[in-house]
This record gives sequence, structure tokens and C-alpha cells, in this order.
Amino acid sequence: MSFTTIAISGVSSEVGKTTLLCDLLREFPGWEAIKMTRGHYRSCGKDPHACCVSHLLGDEPLIRSGFQKTYASDKDTGRYWDAGAANVHWVIGTDDQVERGIELALERVKPPGVMIEGNSFLRFIDVDFAVLVTGGAQTKIKGSARWAFQKASAVYLFDRTGQTSPSESVESLNKKFGPVGLQRSLPAYAAGDFPRLVKQIKQVHSTNPYVSTRLESGLV
Repeated sequence: MSFTTIAISGVSSEVGKTTLLCDLLREFPGWEAIKMTRGHYRSCGKDPHACCVSHLLGDEPLIRSGFQKTYASDKDTGRYWDAGAANVHWVIGTDDQVERGIELALERVKPPGVMIEGNSFLRFIDVDFAVLVTGGAQTKIKGSARWAFQKASAVYLFDRTGQTSPSESVESLNKKFGPVGLQRSLPAYAAGDFPRLVKQIKQVHSTNPYVSTRLESGLV
């Protein structure tokens, strides 16, 4: 790809994915963002005015791009814009449409890079760097986070209690998802380590072959 792809996934809902993605957008001017939303043809079980997208589902995934179609101050996509995203793409589809949806969204992205929030798309594409966001010891880990753990490049811990260390969060994920006899050794960060995470992502970005060529040519 002619741009760098960064995944921001989470072990559960409301664990801090959007907050981290927005913090990163502020450190990467000119980058875009993608929000993945899976829906189904029935009530989502929550406040339908807040989250239900069943009326937007069709035979093909729906991709909304640009400020006019994606900005709402109380939505994740609005937070992306407020954090400085150059463009925002909102992918809405069923479980069977995730692969096609992320492919179509990526076709709209322009360099230098994009932050993608979600878990399910990692079953279908590889990214340059993937951050798995987790919480403290009491955080419930959903089964769908397995894909995110298997693809993770690093773990980021949001723990307001201070009772869990980043290394302990990796150990917990290994116990739940790691193959028997094989433990993943992943760099782990907490909020105080955010500058180090930014530095690592910038290093990944600079080694992207397309980006490296443009840097050498003075184009970025």
C-alpha cells in the first residue's frame, strides 16, 4: 500500500480504543481514520437511537466518507474529526460484509496513513502495526478479541485502578488466547508510556517502503 495502516483493537467495548485512536491522530497530522461497525437485521440490544444501524444494511457494505457524512459530535467518527483526522470513513455492514467493507474503505484512503478502529477486519487483512487495548484485571475479555491478540504488535493498557501492570495484561491475554506451550512476547504500554508508543509507530511508518522513498525524495 502507498500508506501506513495502524489497527486499534480492543478486548471489549468501552475499553479505550477511540480515546487512544484520537490521541494518536493528534500525533500524526494528515492521517485518516476508519471506523468499522457491524450490524444485523434485528435490534442490537442497546439504545437503537445510539447504536443501531440495521436500517443502513443492504446487499453490500456501506462506506460513508467525508465530514458531511460522518461528523456527529457524540459519535466516534466525530471524535476522529475533532482530533484532527484528514478524512474519516465509516464502514457499516454485516459479519459477512466485513472483508469487502474494509477493502472498499482502504481504496479511498490517501497517504500518509490511516488508523482503523475495530477487531473483525483483522481476520481478512494484515496491517503495518496493530495495538490491542485492554483494561485492568476486572475487564471482561470478549471472544472476538482472539483475532486482535493474534495480530497484535503491542498491547496498550487503560487501567484507572492502577492494579494491573502492562506486563501482567499481556500475561492475562496469553492465558486466555495463547496456544498451549507458546506465549506471545509483546511490548506493553500504559498511559504514561504513550510517547514510546508514538515513537514506535513513527519508526514503523518510516520503514514503509513507499514512505521511505518519498522521504528520500523530500516529498514528505
